[in-house]
Amino acid sequence: MIQNLLNTIESCVALNKEDIALCEAYFEPVLYPKNRIIEEEGQIPRYLYFVVSGFIRLFSYDKDGNEVTSHINCPPGFITSYRHFSDQVPAGENLECISECHLLRISKKDLDYIINESPALKDFSIWVFQQSMSYNENRAKALATLTAEDRYLHFMKSHPDVLHNVPLQYIASFLGMNPKSLSRIRKKITGR
Repeated sequence: MIQNLLNTIESCVALNKEDIALCEAYFEPVLYPKNRIIEEEGQIPRYLYFVVSGFIRLFSYDKDGNEVTSHINCPPGFITSYRHFSDQVPAGENLECISECHLLRISKKDLDYIINESPALKDFSIWVFQQSMSYNENRAKALATLTAEDRYLHFMKSHPDVLHNVPLQYIASFLGMNPKSLSRIRKKITGR
């Protein structure tokens, strides 16, 4: 499992033997079953997770008690409630495995240690943070400017694996619509 992480890191920065040893020593492999909440709203996020396989989401509850999915992640990628993990404050979201998930996890203390020990891992950490910021800005812009149909079409093109592995109610919530609206859009697009 660690090789997936190393491949992802090495797609951005070169790693030496010491960097690889740090990753091997501090990223812990874990397996979680489908529907397991691994980080809870109101608690300080304990880990940053690297998704090796499976699908995972961040969600919270609106004022009416409905689940609102704010992020869906599939391999390879990192996920946590970033701001809350970084600041070590209670999260406003839950982190749930949508399917069985093979993950690598690292605590904030250990992450801080390895990025202080390795310039390459520090550079990669900055790159991940920048990607997260860019993703969130693009998502906010899409929610504000695109029609529901255009958001779905864009999602289809950029995340085809998610469409086949994640329940539609989570996708609808993520796209800022209700499941009935998503069903109508899907029928219109497929012509059925």
